[in-house]
Formats: sequence, C-alpha cells, structure tokens
Amino acid sequence: QPQLVQSGGGLVQPGGSLRLSCVVSGFRVDYYAIGWFRQAPGKEREQVSCISSSGTGTYYTDSVKGRFTISRDSAKNTVYLQLNSLKPEDTATYYCAGAVFYYGDACRGRDEYDYWGQGTQVTVSS
Repeated sequence: QPQLVQSGGGLVQPGGSLRLSCVVSGFRVDYYAIGWFRQAPGKEREQVSCISSSGTGTYYTDSVKGRFTISRDSAKNTVYLQLNSLKPEDTATYYCAGAVFYYGDACRGRDEYDYWGQGTQVTVSS
C-alpha cells in the first residue's frame, strides 16, 4: 500500500523558512507526479506546487513563485518543498500527494491525486 509520510512543519516568524519533506513508499517518485497542496481554515485545498514524474515539469501557484522550491531525491524516494520568505497568509495545513498523469511532464490537478500524506501544519506568526 502506497504511503506518504510528511515532516518539517512548524511555527515560524514572517520572513522565515521551513523545509517540508514527503517520504514515499510503495511507489517510485520517478514514476509519479508529486504535488504539494495546502488548506487554510475555511478555504478550499489548493495546489501550491508540483513536480512531474519526468522531473522536467514543475508548477508553482502565483502566490508562492520565487519563494517556494520543489525538489526530489530519487535515491531517497523523497520530495521536498522549501518554503522561504514565509508570510502569515502561508499558514495552512500542507499535504503532499502522488498521481499518475498520461504525460510525463504534467502534474497540475487535484482529482488525479490518489495517494495523500497525513498533512503537516505550517504557522507563520510573530
């Protein structure tokens, strides 16, 4: 059974940084797109970033471009999301998820994602 185990959330001051990790078992990150999503209280879950199975396709929602970076370590079967210059509006529960897309450079979507991590809280506050 595929499993995604997340770590790295926490409380940070505005302008600070965090690195979220998503350790995958049960499938290879080289064969699946991995997405990062977040959900704030009272809001819908949104896709923040993703990386395609080929590794050549990445996506960032406009509000995090230039601040967040997605990467993966195939040897560790792990995907990371580096969060820099954090803002209070980044406060949310963050989830990683895995999906198979027809095209190897695709990763945008939500319904396509079948396997989800447990979520990790990121709180940005002074």
